[in-house]
Amino acid sequence: MNDMISLNKYGAVTAPFEITIQRKLPGPIERIWDYLTDSDLRRQWLASGVMPETPGDTFELVWRNDELTDQPEERPEGFPQEQRMTSEIVAFEAPHRLVFTWPPSGKVSIELKPIGTDVLLTLIHSHISDRRNMTMVGAGWHMHLDILAAKANGYKPEPFWKGWLRLREEYERLIPE
Repeated sequence: MNDMISLNKYGAVTAPFEITIQRKLPGPIERIWDYLTDSDLRRQWLASGVMPETPGDTFELVWRNDELTDQPEERPEGFPQEQRMTSEIVAFEAPHRLVFTWPPSGKVSIELKPIGTDVLLTLIHSHISDRRNMTMVGAGWHMHLDILAAKANGYKPEPFWKGWLRLREEYERLIPE
């Protein structure tokens, strides 16, 4: 991937059933690494859960998307207040690379690269089951990373569900049949 040459706010289909999303975030790299690996910081933009550093170890991610922004909003039908998933660490190379499983068969790789005083975050979610899930996953990562960018920059993020619903429609148009 070319470093920030084609940085786009949307994810791109980079292989069959794979989405890549990049974000430029304010450094230093250790600060962004903490947002990825520290449960309390990760809870502010994605999901809580104590993350082990040893490949092969498992951990639980706990999503409470209603708590990501302080504006009350209605959750879409079919989404629980809390969602849990057990994952396994594949790689933990502080502060540059984090890889974990996304059951049942997916994998998430996040790489951080310092670019001056900023950090280029590249997220690759691979082995997504089908196109429908690609639109859901693309919209989800997009919205979660937008919240991370807002938090890292000291801005107030857009309400999660409102943004996710809008993005799901956009990814429905963007992801090829």
